[in-house]
Amino acid sequence: MDVWLLNIETATTNCSVSISKNGKLISCKETNSKKYSHQENLHKLIQTSIYDCNIDLNHLSGVAVSKGPGSFTGLRIGVSAAKGLCFSLKIPLLSINSLTVLSQKIKVKEGTLLAPMIDARRMEVYTQLHDYKHKIIKPSWAEILKPKSFYDFLSESKIIAFGVGSEKCKEIISNKNFSINKKFLYPSAKDMVNISFQKWKKQQFEDIAYFEPYYLKDFYTNSKT
Repeated sequence: MDVWLLNIETATTNCSVSISKNGKLISCKETNSKKYSHQENLHKLIQTSIYDCNIDLNHLSGVAVSKGPGSFTGLRIGVSAAKGLCFSLKIPLLSINSLTVLSQKIKVKEGTLLAPMIDARRMEVYTQLHDYKHKIIKPSWAEILKPKSFYDFLSESKIIAFGVGSEKCKEIISNKNFSINKKFLYPSAKDMVNISFQKWKKQQFEDIAYFEPYYLKDFYTNSKT
């Protein structure tokens, strides 16, 4: 029996949806708007992807959602949609860290660390560190950028920062071992495909009733994100 998975990524301004079959990408649709129009776009992207794959929602074996950290509003919309689909279709819910999704975009040699970054407002970013095999060296945290940021790691390794938010480092961190890759800015649902399939095979499912986004920081009701 084929395993069809719907992947949803809404942690940043990039609203992204992909569908995989047995761990292979079949369709990916996304739109990037600074207005965070995920509420209007997400369900359209899902419908279009389903149509492109010539299947219907009942073919889905599960839904994977990017759980955060990231935009409070974006995460709520993505998680709510994923939970709603899983509940109505009676299929499993899977979750993937947004920074882990972003980290899949780039490959480095041994001795270099990856620092995917998502903007957390002002001079702060959400980040985590991966080695060249994408193993997590330091789990997600909110870093207030300063000249000594990542200093303990830079004394022994090179670090490549990337993702929306990494541009903030340019005028703050001056270290020969620290560089910024401007090519890869946003996490995408197409980079969730392999991870979600592996999680599905291991039955690493979430509790649909109690699952909440991984905000990392406190949510304030007057937030504009």
